[in-house]
Amino acid sequence: MENPLQLKCLNHISLVCRSVEKSVDFYQNILGFFPVKRPGSFNFSGAWLFNYGIGIHLLQSDNPDSMPKIGGINPKNNHISFQCESMALLEKKLKELNIEYVTSDVEEGGIRVDQLFFHDPNGYMIELCNCDILPVTPLPVDSIQSSCSLTNRNVRRQRQQEQQVQLQ
Repeated sequence: MENPLQLKCLNHISLVCRSVEKSVDFYQNILGFFPVKRPGSFNFSGAWLFNYGIGIHLLQSDNPDSMPKIGGINPKNNHISFQCESMALLEKKLKELNIEYVTSDVEEGGIRVDQLFFHDPNGYMIELCNCDILPVTPLPVDSIQSSCSLTNRNVRRQRQQEQQVQLQ
């Protein structure tokens, strides 16, 4: 597989926060990240945390009241996923902490992956799972194209309709 940009790994994710302090507490005490030095040249509030080979950069929102309201837990929304060792222990701990969560599972080829979803203090979705038991199987190039064919067909149809409207 090609690596045209010579990427090595995920370095960090940045999250805009209602409260950097509450977010640091959550990522440190719930997810096990630890604070690391942040460049002093930044002229905005924030914090950097690190663990599991990735960084989380928390940025204080300029207008926390304008941030989207925290909605229901929907596993199909954007989320950050972490692998865990024991789903049962994890679920027990979240219950003790009174953190609302939703469970789900995925089955493929006789392998069942357990998933657990919840929000951080800003409404960002967190998934914890035992996803590492599911093999990563690259798809052949032709199957990638065919999996996109419905989308491509719909895009072509929409473009044709737009062209017809422009001609009228």
